[in-house]
Amino acid sequence: MADKEYNKLSPEEEYVILRKGTERPFTGKYTDNQAQGTYVCKQCREPLYYSEHKFPSHCGWPSFDDEIPGAVRRETDADGRRVEILCANCGGHLGHVFWGERFTDKNIRHCVNSISMDFVPEKKLPGRSQKVYLASGCFWFREHQYRQLHGVAGTRVGYMGGHSHTPTYIQVSGGQTGHAETVEVAYLPDILPLEELLRFFFNHHDQDNDSLKGKEEGGKYRSAIFYQTGDQEKAARDAMDQLTKKGYSPKTQLAPASEHTFYVAEDKHQGYYTRHQLSQESRYFEEKFENAGKTEE
Repeated sequence: MADKEYNKLSPEEEYVILRKGTERPFTGKYTDNQAQGTYVCKQCREPLYYSEHKFPSHCGWPSFDDEIPGAVRRETDADGRRVEILCANCGGHLGHVFWGERFTDKNIRHCVNSISMDFVPEKKLPGRSQKVYLASGCFWFREHQYRQLHGVAGTRVGYMGGHSHTPTYIQVSGGQTGHAETVEVAYLPDILPLEELLRFFFNHHDQDNDSLKGKEEGGKYRSAIFYQTGDQEKAARDAMDQLTKKGYSPKTQLAPASEHTFYVAEDKHQGYYTRHQLSQESRYFEEKFENAGKTEE
């Protein structure tokens, strides 16, 4: 998103969001907000946190123990001691993250400046999300990619298109079930039209090449779209027609989701790429700041 498309910031907002300042404790308008809805970035309006992530910490700033997948980026703070959190979309400063305080079972606290956010009440949220099921290779990395897209409301990885019930990762990997590693993508059509999501899908995997192991018909890494509605089917067929006109030979399987159960993969596979990519960093920061959590914003 270009800078000209960002919201215009007041001097006070620029001080915090652009120059990484901090608002005074207990002065932010969302510190004690308990309404249902979504907290979005003040600068670019990207969703950051749901109201169910918020909890009372009495620290003086809004506190969250989770984030919308892919919405928040972490960096070592300029002071070399803390972990700064920023909007993953525009890079605006949000606050800092702390571990080891035991406020909630998740044992993490995003300490966020109210001025860095806007709150969208539940009744004013964009239209309801729709789901489509996309298979295009190893679901660990594919899920990570979808989570970065503006307009994706949530993802889960699982298995689809096979012939057995309740398959396991080991069974699918061994080619015993005929399932494809699949990502359930919940997207907001008002923000991310299906046509754009499918364009991303086709541009990010080699769907006309069956030479790689598992990409053959019935293989776990095959290309497939399991659609839920007639509109989704039409969008998928139109996208494939466009590829054919450009000289490609897409072999993507199209099938109605109603005929293929989506089996959710084991917990350890959900968000796998992000967790393992950040695991070394997280362990380092957890150890380093376990006893330094009293240092606030």
